[in-house]
Amino acid sequence: MRRIARAPWELLKRAFGWLVLFEARNKLLLAPSALRLRRLEDAETARLAALLGRPPTALVATVIATHRRPEALRAAVRSALAQTVRDHVVLVVDDGAGLPPLPADPRLSAVSLARNTGTAGVVRNVGIRLSRSRYVAFLDDDNLWEPDHLEQALAVLERPGGPDAVYTALRRVLPDGTERDVLSVPFDRRRAAREAFLDTNAFVARRSRSLYFSRLRRPPEVLPREDWELVRRYARRHEVRHVPRATVRYLVNPESFYTAWDGAPPAG
Repeated sequence: MRRIARAPWELLKRAFGWLVLFEARNKLLLAPSALRLRRLEDAETARLAALLGRPPTALVATVIATHRRPEALRAAVRSALAQTVRDHVVLVVDDGAGLPPLPADPRLSAVSLARNTGTAGVVRNVGIRLSRSRYVAFLDDDNLWEPDHLEQALAVLERPGGPDAVYTALRRVLPDGTERDVLSVPFDRRRAAREAFLDTNAFVARRSRSLYFSRLRRPPEVLPREDWELVRRYARRHEVRHVPRATVRYLVNPESFYTAWDGAPPAG
């Protein structure tokens, strides 16, 4: 009986992909949280824009979302400021916990939300909306870039007839610093319906109205994550291309749901 009851679900997964189905369920169940958080995002963007005055402006704006990781944040900021691309600004957005001292650099701006949202998409959206640039890149506060990350991305993006966005390969490292593997998967939107290989730490995209993160509140048990949702949605109307060069040092926590990269749905 259980096998018969599960048959329609299995057919739907094969037809649409489990990630697509899970996201449709998320939008149905979590919509009220998105409405509240959109209002908060609008209010915080207006408040912080007034505090900043002139918005950070460059060819590329990097948004770093952070919450209570002071040492890791400083390392992430240093790796962003060390990019070989100099026409670049970095905007740190703290999710209401307060900011530690950061490097004194005219390319760096840092703001704190008035309260904790617990929603990475909202924090990143504030950073997108506060900055002005042709391209936007994203870096989490516990990951690092190689110095040529943006250079490698722009070499493809700025080429005549180039795509609208690229993502590079991830060099995944364990907490002790040893390398686990390199994740390098060519872009295929149909494959992305079944496999979670998209991560915005490696993503550099042309700014457009489609470049915003989901505002759904996604606790750890909610899949897929906002990174997957952004890249797959952006790819509906924009060309996305993979650059098979590992330019991101991605910290893997073996006990974290963030490490479930094998494309298999959670049990149940």
